[in-house]
Amino acid sequence: MYKVMIIDDEASARKLMHNSIDWESVNMQVVGEAASGIEAINTIDEIRPDLAFVDISMPFMNGIEFAELASQRYPDLIIIIMTAHDKFEYARRCVSLHIFEYMLKPMVRSEVMEVLKKAKARLDEVGPVSWGEAEGSSEQQHSMAEAVMKYIQENYTDSTLNLTSVAQAFGFSSSYLSRKFKSETGKGFAQYLTECRMENAMRLAGPDMKMFSISAKVGIPDPNYFGRCFKKYTGKSYSEYAASVTPPSGQ
Repeated sequence: MYKVMIIDDEASARKLMHNSIDWESVNMQVVGEAASGIEAINTIDEIRPDLAFVDISMPFMNGIEFAELASQRYPDLIIIIMTAHDKFEYARRCVSLHIFEYMLKPMVRSEVMEVLKKAKARLDEVGPVSWGEAEGSSEQQHSMAEAVMKYIQENYTDSTLNLTSVAQAFGFSSSYLSRKFKSETGKGFAQYLTECRMENAMRLAGPDMKMFSISAKVGIPDPNYFGRCFKKYTGKSYSEYAASVTPPSGQ
């Protein structure tokens, strides 16, 4: 089945779309969701969708900004922009982007099904999105994990950093980098990137440091997504952890 990702900051909209569409009839299944463009960039390499529904109005990275990144990094990904009426013409003016279709919200089930049939026809011609298996030269492979970890440590503040962007920087396919990185470090790429960001967030945290400020400093400007990552990593909410930090002496 072809894989679908729904990217929308409204949980009710994601749930409605997930449950109201007969995905199986077009040989598709929803395999992932994201509540912001930032979260989508951080998780898309694990989900590996063939098609993404993207809401245009999201905080921290809107649908157009996400589409700009996604169309560069994943040129075969089918992107469908969802937008309210007052933003529709703005969305359509972004003709240079790799957009398969623009749809008005609230979505009409029959119209969604028609677009999905068109998307299925496209996928049936080009096949599922290729995430690549090409491997770099032996010179490039040498000490790859160490070089990638150093690159992450130097660039974790970049909110658009993810597996695909790093793979492109090193001349590898994302699938090869993912496989080699885990075999050499014992950790997945996304896990290591999150750990790097969370370790630095813990270092910066304090009673006088607001979560939104820390999240932006470590490359996750979406504080809701940051908060979920922080609690999963530390076992505490950011506010609980920050309150427990003892300021350096002299302050």
